[in-house]
Amino acid sequence: MKKYIITAGFCLLLLPLQSFAQDVAKGYVFEDLNQNGIRDKREDGVAGVSVTNGVQVVQTDRKGRYELPVTNDQIISVIKPADYSVGAGENQLPQFFYIHKPQGSPKLEYEGVKPTGKLPKEVNFPLVKSEAKDSFKMILFGDPQAYTEEEIGYYKDAVIKELRGVEGYEFGLSLGDLVGNRPDLFDPYIEATKEIGIPWYNVMGNHDINFDVQADSLSDESFEAHFGPANYAFNYGKVHFVVLDDVIYPDPRDGKGYWGGLNEQQLTFIANDLKFVPKDQLVVLALHIPISIERAFRKEDRERLFELLKDFPNTLSISAHTHQQTHFFMGADEGWLRDKPHHHFNSGTTSGNWYSGRLNEEGIPVSMMADGTPKGYSFISFDGNQYTIDYKVVGKSAEHQISIYAPKVTASSFQGTVSIYANFYMGSANDKVMIRMNDGAWKPMKRVEEYDPSFIAERVAWDMTEELWAGRKPGNPGISKHLWKFNIANKKLKKGIYRIEVKATDMFGRTFIEHSSFRVE
Repeated sequence: MKKYIITAGFCLLLLPLQSFAQDVAKGYVFEDLNQNGIRDKREDGVAGVSVTNGVQVVQTDRKGRYELPVTNDQIISVIKPADYSVGAGENQLPQFFYIHKPQGSPKLEYEGVKPTGKLPKEVNFPLVKSEAKDSFKMILFGDPQAYTEEEIGYYKDAVIKELRGVEGYEFGLSLGDLVGNRPDLFDPYIEATKEIGIPWYNVMGNHDINFDVQADSLSDESFEAHFGPANYAFNYGKVHFVVLDDVIYPDPRDGKGYWGGLNEQQLTFIANDLKFVPKDQLVVLALHIPISIERAFRKEDRERLFELLKDFPNTLSISAHTHQQTHFFMGADEGWLRDKPHHHFNSGTTSGNWYSGRLNEEGIPVSMMADGTPKGYSFISFDGNQYTIDYKVVGKSAEHQISIYAPKVTASSFQGTVSIYANFYMGSANDKVMIRMNDGAWKPMKRVEEYDPSFIAERVAWDMTEELWAGRKPGNPGISKHLWKFNIANKKLKKGIYRIEVKATDMFGRTFIEHSSFRVE
């Protein structure tokens, strides 16, 4: 079922299937008092609301009216103000756009947009008045990325199950790779995700594209048919969100694969959009491919993006893609144009290490990520233009933020060192991690960039087993950016049980503690 109904009358999906081109889209952004999706006579327009065709951005006049030029392949969308909401329907997909493709998408392996027919006389956008909250929370998913119906089941039975009916969150956002190269799985993904029960926005990823196209402009046809525009913006509280498709396909360097970057139309859209955003607001960019990894994202595009953001002192960008979790703080060396570094959060994923690893007692892959981060999702809490980020491991309590690797037992006669590792999942380079044993003095652990030994141990176990396990062997390890190490000279250890306590303080000033133990014989 396609999700591009907005209003022009009530059901634009039922427009005549004929090819027709008009130069200008006109309409109203209005307060939908009875929430029927139709602009009734007594329902006034809302002034000063941004509307876009994906490139130009205009604001409604005092009567709520707007005009925008359109081509025969364009999406018109309203940029939701902070003090209004848009409908989400039974599938919890925000309805803020109208697709104008008179002849529909070209014939592709996976279906795109059906012909929308003649442009309506008015394309109107209903809004419902709501409280503008300065403080609010959102849920963040990285790469659900199911390749099969079975993996959709893993996603639903692990992640969705523990969030079903959650309260206190305004909306959720998936950071691309919603599926694994199969747009026909968009509908099962939607069916699963809607059970959380809150409006859900989506970013396009490199595994969500139509691969049988020759131009990047056509790579999002199936995505558009299900989710609407791949580039859009909206407001909550004092936060302005900009969602971008940063996957260039085919790669212009060789015509194969993909590359991270932005095109001229997207950069123009960002520039036009930000003209109407107060400078004291927090601007959050949501993309799939991290802008922080130069080999993955086109450098000149990042520099132009940073130029557009230079007058905004409060910014955050979020991505997924790598199936690892990392905080980047980007400064002048990366082209950032302010003194305070730009924070880019590359989120962990709900699919973990692509649904690999041994099956747990519920028959679901454990799927630890290559940097030792367990699969999970994030919460972002906003207070005005400030924020904090939390990570939740699937199947664990919210307090579980650190894993400890230590030997189970060591010999007192061993003339070497005992190494203890702490993986602080949300840790970053400037964080402080301490350790103590048997309630002794706290001592600093050393941050290292190594493979997490817990991941290595799990992967090696697959090579050592003499019987095939259910599930799939994990992939190669990746260097962890949130790993700390502490060495103890073994000769100093006497026989007994050693209780380990690790304490980590994050970038937001919060402290987390985890316990473990080992014994000396």
